[in-house]
Amino acid sequence: MKTILVTGGAGYIGSHTVVELLNAGYKVVVADNFCTSKHFIINQVEIITSKKPIVFEGDLCNQTFVQDVFNANKYDAIIHFAAFKAVGESVEQPLKYYKNNLFSLINLLDACANNGIKNFVFSSSCTVYGTPEVLPVSEQTPLQVATSPYGNTKQISEEIITDFVKSKEFNAISLRYFNPVGAHKSALIGELPIGSPNNLVPFVTQTAIGKRQQLSVFGGDYNTPDGTCIRDYIHVVDLAKAHVKAIERLFTGISKNRNEFINIGTGKGYSVLEAIKSFEKVSEQKLNYKVVERRAGDVERVFADTTLSNKILNWKAELNLDDMMLSAWNWEKYCKTNNIE
Repeated sequence: MKTILVTGGAGYIGSHTVVELLNAGYKVVVADNFCTSKHFIINQVEIITSKKPIVFEGDLCNQTFVQDVFNANKYDAIIHFAAFKAVGESVEQPLKYYKNNLFSLINLLDACANNGIKNFVFSSSCTVYGTPEVLPVSEQTPLQVATSPYGNTKQISEEIITDFVKSKEFNAISLRYFNPVGAHKSALIGELPIGSPNNLVPFVTQTAIGKRQQLSVFGGDYNTPDGTCIRDYIHVVDLAKAHVKAIERLFTGISKNRNEFINIGTGKGYSVLEAIKSFEKVSEQKLNYKVVERRAGDVERVFADTTLSNKILNWKAELNLDDMMLSAWNWEKYCKTNNIE
């Protein structure tokens, strides 16, 4: 049984990936400081899978903590999720993002070198493409200047990993996610924003459940069919399964390129209003929303070319927009019933 260290494994994408790894027969160790996640999520993972990951609580920016995690187990691969990810907050507090997102990565890579670990999956983002000039976005699309410190930390992290691979016998895959949404079909884990959400779907579900009076749609005058922004929304479970495929690719050693970048999306663009209409259909809830002025920094449209992930990972998104919205709604209802905030 191979052992995978999952940093940020109690978070939104991390917890869903831990579920898929456990279901695939891996032993999982989670390292998380729980600053943007909840401890009960680990118990929920155990309920879903009948297996419980080992958990270390601490800060990956602390070298002593990182060494303790590596001293405790021998790892066959690492999946690195742990990072701050709020775009707006990163603009307001850039040093917080550069310190956390980059120091944690450097400490992990240093520990990999010291402990002979050679397989690494990095949680990257489509934000590395900035505002793309051509759609769909492929892995060959030139990277534009990042529109936020958060996006810049992803670009810099990819550069750090690239340089590290050149200097060591090391294999890395950076998965560039588009817009993860939805929740596990059990409705036992899902997206749990702390404070005000940064993404559309939690705003949608919180408005429908009554936590928020009104949903603001930022901009109705974009050059799109209905005037609202277009995004490549992908179900978080599909995204989690892509990480299992990436781990399998590293273990089989079939890639001649020791440092790969792979888009993870559906390859389809949905507008904000399409997402809202899908939610209203599957939930049978009428949303109170209002189109307001554009929000600074928003990209008009972006969606992925998924040819590479389909081909070399043998992976393809299976769940559609309705699946995403229904699962998110079931999770929101579960949270309300169980007083989870």
